[in-house]
Amino acid sequence: MTRIHVTYTGGTIGMVESAAGLVPGADLSGWLYRLLEDESDLRPGDVTLTELDPLIDSSNATPESWQAIIDDLWSHHHSADAFVVLHGTDTMAFTAAALSYALTDFGKPVILTGSQHPLGNIVSDATANVTGAINAALSGKARGVTLFFGHHLFVGNRVTKRSSWAFEGFEAPSTGPVAQSGTPWHWAHIDMGGRGWDTPRPYGRHDVPVITFVPGVRAQRLVCMVDPRPEAVVLRTYGVGNIPSDEPGMSSLIADLTDCGIPVVVTSQCPQAEVMVGRYGAGAAMDRKGVCGSDDMTFEATYTKLMFLLSQGLETPDVCRWMTSSIAGELTEGGR
Repeated sequence: MTRIHVTYTGGTIGMVESAAGLVPGADLSGWLYRLLEDESDLRPGDVTLTELDPLIDSSNATPESWQAIIDDLWSHHHSADAFVVLHGTDTMAFTAAALSYALTDFGKPVILTGSQHPLGNIVSDATANVTGAINAALSGKARGVTLFFGHHLFVGNRVTKRSSWAFEGFEAPSTGPVAQSGTPWHWAHIDMGGRGWDTPRPYGRHDVPVITFVPGVRAQRLVCMVDPRPEAVVLRTYGVGNIPSDEPGMSSLIADLTDCGIPVVVTSQCPQAEVMVGRYGAGAAMDRKGVCGSDDMTFEATYTKLMFLLSQGLETPDVCRWMTSSIAGELTEGGR
């Protein structure tokens, strides 16, 4: 019999109404054990549960929150065969990607899930998502870090939140789901390989502003966003990596950052894209040393990967080299 460990971090799934709105407070452990007793062949001793302290709304998640989950998973590594992480939906895609980089040598499946409605709500999707995640854990087919939501299982570092209300709240724009629940489940083959990372250092916070380009933005405003100088910058550009290059001072801003040895990571505002720095004239300013594209990574995978690399103490050349190399299957090497 497969032994499952559940890490409960907070999120809508275990929230209750209060004068301040929804806050953590439901008896999730009691609900979970009753659910397993009614809906599965698992015995009480087959499932263990950790409630992290404090339980949080995932909007309050930080890199330290990711590390707390990682530490709990490792502390139960030898006593369980598969792992489920209950998490709020707002930043679940960030956490799934962050876990994927740090757990390449974990060797056991980790499935994240949550819900759009609290478990006590009659219309809640909590039961369907939790039982789906547990079924994925019991299947023997789940690999690495995945995310189950709305009847679909996704590669954890390929997913993004697409809706704040729909039960199918997540999607993987570049790969699609790895499985769809049903009778029987339907599985697809998705390459989740990568180079891995031996004995990663813990996650920590790093000063990384995210700059989103919009029509009419002035370079001077962006200059203020990178003063004082950050450790790295993420640019959310148009299309395959284009910026308003005709705006006075925009190209020199990129040059100033790279001349200071600050990594500049280029991602796209398009949910489905392959970043190709310098492909168009409007992106030529970024075709320089110290600027690296995110290939077909999601924004969540890009940002968390940069946090991971900075937490490893890497300098700019190595950051740029690893940003375009697959650690845990987060990008399609060699293009699509």
